[in-house]
Amino acid sequence: MTLQQLKYVIEVANRGSINEAAKRLFISQPSLSNAIKDLEEELQIAIFERSNKGISLSKEGVEFLSYARQVVEQAELLEGRYLNAKPSPQHFSVSTQHYAFAVNAFVSLVKEYGQEEYELTLRETKTHEIIEDVSTLRSEIGILYVNEFNGKVIHKLLRSANLQFTSLFTAKPHIFISIHNPLAQHDIVTIDQLQDYPYLSFDQGEYNSFHFAEEILSTLSRKKSIRVSDRATLFNLLIGLNGYTISTGVLSKDLNGNEIIPVPLDCNETINVGWIAHRNVALSKLGTAYIEALEKAIGR
Repeated sequence: MTLQQLKYVIEVANRGSINEAAKRLFISQPSLSNAIKDLEEELQIAIFERSNKGISLSKEGVEFLSYARQVVEQAELLEGRYLNAKPSPQHFSVSTQHYAFAVNAFVSLVKEYGQEEYELTLRETKTHEIIEDVSTLRSEIGILYVNEFNGKVIHKLLRSANLQFTSLFTAKPHIFISIHNPLAQHDIVTIDQLQDYPYLSFDQGEYNSFHFAEEILSTLSRKKSIRVSDRATLFNLLIGLNGYTISTGVLSKDLNGNEIIPVPLDCNETINVGWIAHRNVALSKLGTAYIEALEKAIGR
């Protein structure tokens, strides 16, 4: 096993393609394939699973990748200390439900740790994809919520993928609405008061189960309902249609301006927002820094 082989594995995992990784590494595709095959034979494990859909990490490969990243990171620290070597571009990826504080934390991370070269990924995506991204190490960290309704389903999925949920904060539900919405003058609103306004929620694709919804009270029937796929569109519809969505109440004026406000919702539910990561994999330097940035973004 060589350090170069470890770098090859990391690059293929980052790209999700041997062909794309070979281009980035400036070697031929057969050479890269053979190097990885030799490593797999030496270790007697299959690091990657090959199929008609492409290449992905195996269960053993996920564990191997976590160790490989730590070894390569430590080697680069040694080279930088004693050989004045130029550090490799930093890599970090997070997958999250549509939370402004997650973006705020990402901005803080880049400002503090960004070098001349880096390749970072922030994916605002569907709940099931967040879990899948972290389980395959496409993302090191995922951010989502659990509550009494979806908790059993979410935690079962996390256990089966050997992932761990760590709570960031627990919030009472709020609605997000435009400052021009008539309900903006209320100190608190009820479910009944929302009936005549369009309800906005995030589409969950093929996993559009109530248990994967980003919004609590997803099982309630509504007269007017619109699903969207991104936060900017949802906020535009909040303003343009006097719609509403249900979330934590944590907003960022820096990112979202002053046109959207949170108003407490009169219900007994709670929202437990947290981050997920592999149970037995140590966080990278950037992963640890991102968690610290998250805690600052939510005021902890």
